[in-house]
Amino acid sequence: MNKVKAFVNIKLIRLTGLFYLLVIIFAGFSQGYVRETLVVPGNAIATANNLLENKGLFQLGLTTDFIAFLLDAVIAILLYKIFKPFNKTLAMVSSTFRLIAHPAIGSINLLNHHMALKVLENQDISQVFSLHQLQELSATLIQAHQYGYLIAGGFFGIHCILLGVLILKSNVFPKLFGGLMIGAGTGYLIETFGNFNFPGYEVYTALIVGVLAAIGELGLTFYMLIKSTTKSYKKLKESRL
Repeated sequence: MNKVKAFVNIKLIRLTGLFYLLVIIFAGFSQGYVRETLVVPGNAIATANNLLENKGLFQLGLTTDFIAFLLDAVIAILLYKIFKPFNKTLAMVSSTFRLIAHPAIGSINLLNHHMALKVLENQDISQVFSLHQLQELSATLIQAHQYGYLIAGGFFGIHCILLGVLILKSNVFPKLFGGLMIGAGTGYLIETFGNFNFPGYEVYTALIVGVLAAIGELGLTFYMLIKSTTKSYKKLKESRL
């Protein structure tokens, strides 16, 4: 019976890793390819033309983002189940921050992404505003989406830090990943607070969070998929069962 339950726990961790990998792929496609390709910073005209000429791609970016946020809600629950035996309160707080970050704030923020295209296509609005005004309005909505992403990133950064603490305390995974996740969370917070309070350094903050998140989140994801758990975690779980 103990071996069966331990096997189920390993399957749970691998499922979490699979969902995490899908989130990275879908969200990376939306943010790293779609918006990076179509949005031209500081150029509302070029951005508006790109959106109208690539409507299908822009809408696909919203779809893949939304799928990633749906999966993220599941991941939050799975992570809670994994770490609940070790620290129920901390696991709950950590998962709550993840639920607020992208499933809640990120999903609502997709309205800005959606409306950036709709204001350019709406015939009724075009009778009231000039083409240039609509292009500027669309660019403003895209900028609002970017800031919404930063707000969600602040919540997600705290989640990553708490997840790192859980890893260090529970020994579910090698402690190295605890430090890496704390680093990733710090990177998200640097980007969020840095971009709001010190505009003009967005390139540097994006580089910081990009490197730290890639090392921490990708590393943990692949470990969950391949190794799943540490030997000490398996022994602890079996002894408790």
